[in-house]
Amino acid sequence: MFTLRNKERTLSVDKPVVMGILNITPDSFFVGSRYEQLDHVLEKAEQMLQNGATILDIGGQSTRPGSTRIDAASEWARIENPLRELVKRFPEAFISIDTYHAAVATHALNEGAFMINDISAGEMDKNMIDTVARAGAPYVIMHMRGTPATMQEQTQYDDLTQEVIAYLKAKKDSCIQRGITDLVVDPGFGFAKTIAQNFQLLAQLEKFSVLQSPLLLGISRKSFIYKTLGCLPEQALNGSTFLHAIGLQKGAAILRVHDVKEAVEAIRLFERMR
Repeated sequence: MFTLRNKERTLSVDKPVVMGILNITPDSFFVGSRYEQLDHVLEKAEQMLQNGATILDIGGQSTRPGSTRIDAASEWARIENPLRELVKRFPEAFISIDTYHAAVATHALNEGAFMINDISAGEMDKNMIDTVARAGAPYVIMHMRGTPATMQEQTQYDDLTQEVIAYLKAKKDSCIQRGITDLVVDPGFGFAKTIAQNFQLLAQLEKFSVLQSPLLLGISRKSFIYKTLGCLPEQALNGSTFLHAIGLQKGAAILRVHDVKEAVEAIRLFERMR
């Protein structure tokens, strides 16, 4: 289905895979994804890997709507020790770093991280794309307008899906021109999109195949799910799993999730049906 390579390792898969979310933060929107103590991070990582996660996505700051930004030094201070321990204890894991700071990406890749997941596709730190290119690492580019603090004020589109595709196409071309060879695209559910727009984007997800890159689906427990259902993030697992199944049918290659076991089961059933 796709191959991602850095200078040391290759991830080759023939079916969709799961990326488990490890937020080393005090303020992520889903309380159940916050892991500030090192032993809790390691315990959760082990559980995710045992449940079938292929990639672990480590984040040092929340990017939920309205969240407060922290600088690169503070972000790295949160994830430095956990990353080193994860690389040491789980050498088979492919570790992604969820950051828009080039300095954090540099440190993390030097410490054994496999790839970088950037919500801003290089917009929030102009050094990021060249940093990833020099490291020869895979790079996730996501669609967003503004910053997490301002993005929900920028939800006006003439043609949502085509504008998101065009943005990702331009970003992909720029990344390739600057030396990044392995790219993953993320439509950015919940980032500068209304509830209705998120559902529209999911309904038209198959159109992203034109980008000819692995498609990451990041919808786990997000507000367009739990607000539609009239529940809390803690009660949105069933809704998330249902929409993951739809995403798989429409071409998602990577499910970025809080709940690995359920997502892996969805993929197993999808593959059996297919």
